[in-house]
Amino acid sequence: MFSRISGAGAVRTAIRSFSSSSQSLTRVAVLGAAGGIGQPLSLLLKGSPLVSELSLYDIVHTPGVAADLSHIETRARVTGHVGADQLGAALKGSEVVVIPAGVPRKPGMTRDDLFNTNASIVATLVDGCAQHCPTAIICIISNPVNSTVPIAAEILKRRGVYDPKRLFGVTTLDIVRANTFVSELKGLDPSKVNVPVIGGHAGKTIIPLISQCSPHVEFPQAELEALTLRIQEAGTEVVKAKAGAGSATLSMAFAGARFTSSLLRALGGESGVSECSFVESSLTASPYFSTPIILGKHGLESNLGLGKLSAFEERLVQEALAELQASVKKGVEFAAAFKATK
Repeated sequence: MFSRISGAGAVRTAIRSFSSSSQSLTRVAVLGAAGGIGQPLSLLLKGSPLVSELSLYDIVHTPGVAADLSHIETRARVTGHVGADQLGAALKGSEVVVIPAGVPRKPGMTRDDLFNTNASIVATLVDGCAQHCPTAIICIISNPVNSTVPIAAEILKRRGVYDPKRLFGVTTLDIVRANTFVSELKGLDPSKVNVPVIGGHAGKTIIPLISQCSPHVEFPQAELEALTLRIQEAGTEVVKAKAGAGSATLSMAFAGARFTSSLLRALGGESGVSECSFVESSLTASPYFSTPIILGKHGLESNLGLGKLSAFEERLVQEALAELQASVKKGVEFAAAFKATK
């Protein structure tokens, strides 16, 4: 149906290929670059030959991270910016902005528990984007994505620069996990497995479409339900394993780099590049919904929709909609009350 490079192959190909390509290079800003996700994400992006400049921003430690990365023998020039007064300089001229900024989950916390802190962070950073790089493509990693993406949209609307084709919620980690878990159960090469994951990026809103997996796989119903639950709760699995030391950072950095690398390839002119992403959507009762999409030179080129769902998957979608709608509403209401700096 469309061409894509799944799993580890996506990042490896983005790093190795195009070394002698005439494709255009892109200035990428990472906001939250000194954090647990931001540092490994920035490292992976530094390896992309499609990045001309990597602009790193955080409230602490960014100059050191930038100096460290700048010694790596790849073409991207690295700059470090620290503190609110340097946000504008970090963003000026950026064509792609990736936002992993925020506090991590701890044991016993849900993504929704992060809302108050991370909502303010995302709103402030996106407002900066609206002022200093209004045409940039923005990729939101900060949780809870089901609410932070609507927050970003409302802030951009307020500034008069919202384009639904240029705002993405990065749900790629759910796909990476689904590919990994399916490959383990079936003895497959995970880089050759592609499981679309639709819905949102929290708990039961995460809906892996095992029936649409490539290559085709089948599981007994009990095993399918257990697999689905593991994919939905995989973030909690990591939080518990880290025993208070944080949440998924390395795998999220990999997933964020995969999505960003796919976007860079599409911006550079490669056709048929596909990823799943949480975007504005009219496909369901939720105004935002993650589905497979085609990326293009201007961002979202086309939405591939839900495809043919099994009865089990249709039930999962219906069960997720109320929670998704509530999360979106919460984000919209927060943005309405948010007081941006001039």
